Amino acid sequence: MNKTELVEKIAAGAGLSKVDAKKALDATVAAIKGALKAGDKVQLVGFGTFSVNKRPAREGINPATKQKIKIAAKKVAKFKAGAELAAAL
Repeated sequence: MNKTELVEKIAAGAGLSKVDAKKALDATVAAIKGALKAGDKVQLVGFGTFSVNKRPAREGINPATKQKIKIAAKKVAKFKAGAELAAAL
């Protein structure tokens, strides 16, 4: 499912126009991004939890040249499915 299809499903399920559903989806995504950027967790009971994980710097190998390279530390977004979502799958 892509964003357009998701907007259509939201519009149909909530009785909104597609324009309003797109605005709602965009606002939701922006709110989640903002919270993660600030280092907060976003918990949606029954659906799951979005959080930020820190990956430490590490050494890797370039597969083309077989040389060792340094991979910088970074932060990554993480999603853990809630119990209801896991059970539904």
